[in-house]
Amino acid sequence: MVTTKDIAAHLQLSVSTVGRALANDTRISEETKARVRQAASELGYVGNHAARMMRGAPSNVVGLVIPDIRNSFYYTIAHELSAIMAGEDYQLMLAETFDDRLIERRHLRELSASRAAGVVIAPTPNPHNDSVGMLRGMPHVQLLRRHASLGAQWFGLDDQRALQDATTHLLDLGHTRIAYIGAPADLPTGRERLEGYHQALRDRSVPIRSNLVELGPPASPEHAREAVRRLLNRPSPPTAVVLGSVLHTVGVLDGLLEMDVDVPSELSVVGFGDQSGFSWWGPGLTTISLPIGDVATSCGLWFIRRLNNPPAGNDPYESASVGWLVPRGSTAAPPAVTRERSA
Repeated sequence: MVTTKDIAAHLQLSVSTVGRALANDTRISEETKARVRQAASELGYVGNHAARMMRGAPSNVVGLVIPDIRNSFYYTIAHELSAIMAGEDYQLMLAETFDDRLIERRHLRELSASRAAGVVIAPTPNPHNDSVGMLRGMPHVQLLRRHASLGAQWFGLDDQRALQDATTHLLDLGHTRIAYIGAPADLPTGRERLEGYHQALRDRSVPIRSNLVELGPPASPEHAREAVRRLLNRPSPPTAVVLGSVLHTVGVLDGLLEMDVDVPSELSVVGFGDQSGFSWWGPGLTTISLPIGDVATSCGLWFIRRLNNPPAGNDPYESASVGWLVPRGSTAAPPAVTRERSA
């Protein structure tokens, strides 16, 4: 295993000079630093992060704490952030919480104990007090979701606007019995998306019918599959449905195929997100496309600047990106007659 002593002997420098050059010490000239880095690369030197942390230095690890990597939003985020961090000599470490605040706390304890450089987090609905305290001691930024206790640095989406636009599209086609399947209101994103759906109905003076709203875990396609079945078996079923999460969209599309529902003749559908398969599902899914990659890139670049140039204070910073409607074949005017279905 190559050590700093080997590099020093190779360059005929002192071990202390090599160590300072690798630590980017200002007392070492840029020319010497470049020679040391080149020699380290050629000789296959790997820095001892554990030793540096024992001397009080932070690691180069940045934690990405998210609910569920199966969601296309989060694997897009992980991909974009990983590339950005690698370009700046940081290492992205992924941790899934499954929306369990105790699992979230455990991950944050590990990141804190390893002196992580920082954390990018999509928090659980109600973070543990211990988690709040640990994040106060680490540079961090919230992504997509936000919780007031974790500060005011956040990058995300205008969720209310996204669902308001989706619902308005159906109202413009003449639908008044519009169902909504989404996440519960204890999640900030769930609350904002539900409010967008409600606001669109209020703007057109259309009654808000609680029996047309189905809320459940956002990472559960199974919930959405059963929810759309329940909605279509009601005495006065909806003529359209708008969806509030990517995995709910996947579940509803599967459920409609299983029930042999003719879309859009029997039911119009507006999805959430625009996965590659959505464009060729059935007649093509009308959906809200969201700039997740751009959000992740903006968040990553902003956070890198913050890590490399720590601010004197902790000023609020928020960035909300707007999605756009992609009209395809899954929406049309409401049917004249709604077919009844058996359970």
